[in-house]
Amino acid sequence: MSTIESNQSEPALAADDPTPRQLTVALAQIAPALGDVAKNRRLHLQQIDQAVAAKADLVVFPELSLTGYFLRDMVTDVALERDAAELRELVEAADTTDLVMGYVERASGHRIYNAAMYAEGGTLRHVHHKVYLPTYGLFDEQRYFARGERIRAFDTQRFGRVGLLVCEDLWHLSAAAIMQAEGVEMLVCIANSPARGVAEDRPEVAETYERLCRTFAQLLGAVVVMVNRTGFEDGLCFWGGSLVAGPDGQLLGQAPLLDESLTMVTLDPRELQRQRTITPLGRDERLLITIEELQRIKRARYED
Repeated sequence: MSTIESNQSEPALAADDPTPRQLTVALAQIAPALGDVAKNRRLHLQQIDQAVAAKADLVVFPELSLTGYFLRDMVTDVALERDAAELRELVEAADTTDLVMGYVERASGHRIYNAAMYAEGGTLRHVHHKVYLPTYGLFDEQRYFARGERIRAFDTQRFGRVGLLVCEDLWHLSAAAIMQAEGVEMLVCIANSPARGVAEDRPEVAETYERLCRTFAQLLGAVVVMVNRTGFEDGLCFWGGSLVAGPDGQLLGQAPLLDESLTMVTLDPRELQRQRTITPLGRDERLLITIEELQRIKRARYED
């Protein structure tokens, strides 16, 4: 597995300090072993150790990084409660490096969720349950997972206000609109996206993800981090291509296609403020109009 330094021009992010230090995000693009939590836990620890040694401020793993994707009837076997020892070990190993990772969460009411966690300073900070579970094409997630019911941002010490989404969530404008209303400064999306179609020298879906990330970054005036897995599972190839887009919509760094890697991307906190001054879309958003029109649509569609 390679470690890649990516420090393209015009990096991003915001802070109150007039001269904040640059921040480093480690994109942990791995190939999890299907259903083998113990093996994947060791892989996480290796990547976390490398990220901590590189003085990364945040390390991000893909969707369901602790379990693999096509779990089907294995979901109950690999599900972990939020305070499970396996999760605590990884959070504590990250220590002062913030951590995002994917796992299967066992919750109250015998519900099983496709979950993403954000840990900060060795403490769990936020958990997001995947809201949009695809059931088209080769996907059948609603058969095995309960749907998440909330899309909410949270505050962090280094990265300001952060939003956390899982794969299909990013494909829905409603999620991006909520993140804009929440005033996020960084949006993190973790994914398990298999290769589909071909566009020039890469999968069409990779092209789509890049467009989504760059567009949402510019519309939100925020940094967008997307980490996708690699490897083969159930006969399908996962394409990797993890990336970071700055608030001007430009790529700040990108992991290679197909290969496992730990890619370091540097962010400049001053760039976010600069972009929000140049193009203040969030400031000028008229949220009450959106709420009123959605209420009107709700009445017409569901209540009349």
